[in-house]
Amino acid sequence: MDFSTPAITDHFYSKRVRDLHFRHLRLAAPETPAHTCAAQMAREKVSCLFIANSQGELIGYITDITLRDRLVANQLPLTTPVAEIMEHDMVTIHPDAFLVEALMLMFRTKSRYLLVEEKGNFVGWISRTKILTEQSQGPFLFIQSVKEARQIPELRDKWLRMPEIIYLLLSRGMKAAIVNQIITTVADTIAQRVIERVMKEIGPAPAKFVFFVMGSEGRGELSLKTDQDNAIIYEDKANEHREEVRAYFLDFATRVSQALDEIGIDFCEGELMAMNPKWTHSLSHWKRNYESWIQDASQETAMNYATFFDCRAIFGESTLLEELKEHMDLLLQKAPERFFINLGHNALQYEPPITFFRQIKTEKIDGEKQINLKQTMRPIVDLARVYALKYRVFETNTITRLEQLREKGVFSPKEAQELIHAFDYLMTLRLENQSKQMLEERKKPKNFLIINQITKVQTVTLLEIFKVIEEFQARIKIAFTRTL
Repeated sequence: MDFSTPAITDHFYSKRVRDLHFRHLRLAAPETPAHTCAAQMAREKVSCLFIANSQGELIGYITDITLRDRLVANQLPLTTPVAEIMEHDMVTIHPDAFLVEALMLMFRTKSRYLLVEEKGNFVGWISRTKILTEQSQGPFLFIQSVKEARQIPELRDKWLRMPEIIYLLLSRGMKAAIVNQIITTVADTIAQRVIERVMKEIGPAPAKFVFFVMGSEGRGELSLKTDQDNAIIYEDKANEHREEVRAYFLDFATRVSQALDEIGIDFCEGELMAMNPKWTHSLSHWKRNYESWIQDASQETAMNYATFFDCRAIFGESTLLEELKEHMDLLLQKAPERFFINLGHNALQYEPPITFFRQIKTEKIDGEKQINLKQTMRPIVDLARVYALKYRVFETNTITRLEQLREKGVFSPKEAQELIHAFDYLMTLRLENQSKQMLEERKKPKNFLIINQITKVQTVTLLEIFKVIEEFQARIKIAFTRTL
């Protein structure tokens, strides 16, 4: 697969938003007639116009497409105040962000434009076209091709190309966190195309709903060895429609999961999928689930349901999941201390593989000494989750959680940096290992790493990482012992 020449591609990966000549904001007042705004856009040769109130605060924007879809298509008068047709979902980015991150943000939020924000001020805007032109070729055009795919065989072919793309990106030094975003974006996009296809087959949903993902996909930390962790929330309906609504969504979820499995995103062995009747419910039922898990607060509950605190909407009415999270926030503020204690125990279940003599402890599999990279990362994921929930950080990504905990003073800058570096290094090693297994050995990806296949420098680095994890596990023990 040849995305482009290495020089062009590498240049793109190192470029930041501030390196672009981003456009200055063009403004209009909310009461300005739509035709006046259109004339201003034509005169100034811009495709995006921002709407600001009398205090100078941005409250929305319009684009060429807004004028087409919301004004002309609806046959509204050209004198319609622009406030009546403007869009509100403005997405911001810092000028020091990489163009790669900007493009991923656009794909994730379905935005064609980003506001550039620095020190609380909007300093300009950039378009997706501008970034794609800058890139010329690359994996993001591949993501675009996934968005345009509709047939199951075509989506399966796209998913099968992922190991090659990931291997290429890692070999050129891309950070694992961004590679995770790419895998997650492709997986999300495939699921969205499948959902749209299923709804076309069986008809529109009888109620508002949201299809959400959990676990590693919910955290945006997918590797090449991934399975399905998903669920459905649908709006509460009157008693006479309850069974009809539930039957639709269980049929819908089964078709979606079967298609994803056919594409190569495997069924969850633990049946943590929306096709399982346990994980497709009304909003009120889901609220009762979280109440039960938090109030029960047993070790078994913490172990079985921790993944439900790493959830993210990928299709449908995201406000349903947001309402559930607001309810969860209220529950966490009143949660019994044993809830956090038992959730903290999750981060202590796995001991880093270090022997008494400070060597890497391995297990023999198929005659080779190996370690499980997924298990080595688990304490960091669990540690970030318990502290995030305790200190009301509602991001799901592990690195983002650690960064926000640092900002709140829960971790010092050095502590957060150590954990972030450890997590990033382990994820990079895991992705490299899996892509090699698939490309060179033609095997299914695994989380196990054969120790004699890594360098001495990598071995020493792993030992230092395991020591860092040990230290933080000791911190959890002390923190929760004091609580007890």
